[in-house]
Amino acid sequence: MSVIRLPEAVINRIAAGEVVERPASVVKELMENAVDAGATRIEIATANGGKTLIRVRDDGAGMGRHDLVLAVERHCTSKLPLKDKADLLDIRTLGFRGEALPSIGAVSRLTITSRPRDERTQDDGDDGAWSVTVEGGKTGEAKPAALSRGTQVEVRDLFSNTPARLKFLRSDQAETNAITDVFKRMALAFP
Repeated sequence: MSVIRLPEAVINRIAAGEVVERPASVVKELMENAVDAGATRIEIATANGGKTLIRVRDDGAGMGRHDLVLAVERHCTSKLPLKDKADLLDIRTLGFRGEALPSIGAVSRLTITSRPRDERTQDDGDDGAWSVTVEGGKTGEAKPAALSRGTQVEVRDLFSNTPARLKFLRSDQAETNAITDVFKRMALAFP
């Protein structure tokens, strides 16, 4: 399904203000996106308890250039099939608000590289993978990239532009333990 911008009426009904509290919440959001994309394999790498690096790679549906650029904008999602109205009582995905990726990009250096599983679904006739970077909430241009099918999301320097939030994080080991806990819970729920 393509990424679409939600209508204003739906935005007002679901607005929650996605908050990135700690590295584990970033991992949770990225794993939920991977599961929603139909991934059968999810790899996670972190450094310094996720403070300096979180990398999540999946073999899910992937995105073409147009969808990739929209995916990092607020209230853009592929998870609600709608034109003018949404049935918010019939949600079949883990996330749907279109706030997680922009929220993560606002407090880090976010790079998403993606390649659709099925090249025929690629938009604008572009083949291959594309990458987009969001740094401090500012989105760069989509650029050609190298990646097999799926998506890789790399989050670097979490909270580097909001140092006051860094002091509320625990030790690297405590943050790593929280990430491991999130991973285990998702793995048990979606083996």
